[in-house]
Amino acid sequence: MMRFHVHVSVDDLDQSMRFYSSLFAAQPTVVKPDYAKWMLDNPRVNFAISKRGRNAGITHLGIQAENQQELAEVSQRLKAAERPVLIQKGARCCYAEGDKNWVDDPQGISWEAFLTHGEIATFGADTSATAQPVDSPAATRVPTLPGNAVATAEPPPCCG
Repeated sequence: MMRFHVHVSVDDLDQSMRFYSSLFAAQPTVVKPDYAKWMLDNPRVNFAISKRGRNAGITHLGIQAENQQELAEVSQRLKAAERPVLIQKGARCCYAEGDKNWVDDPQGISWEAFLTHGEIATFGADTSATAQPVDSPAATRVPTLPGNAVATAEPPPCCG
């Protein structure tokens, strides 16, 4: 079963951790000096916050797959939405390693579909992205990674 994902950039990590822990009635499942994550079942969401030097607010939204079949299903939906899709295999970001598909919605909000393979010790700076444009008038620009940094042959650091 897939899980909704939200990543929010915050100004004060400790204050935000207290707020969201109270809101969710749960402590984070992952805590790092610049990052915290809650894996909630009610609502079923992967909610992450980080202090990564950006303006506070939503950095991106996503759908977390539990297996390769679910990721392929969501990837097909993204491609059917007639937007260019940025594909990352073995991406290392947000203290995790996995496969990702990025797309911008018509308003420019970044969405990711992803399957996590494991954890990593540091907040990764990923550079393994390739754009997969589709033939459509709506597909006018390459998707952006979080923070509205346009993906190129060497994309900027993930989630940061």
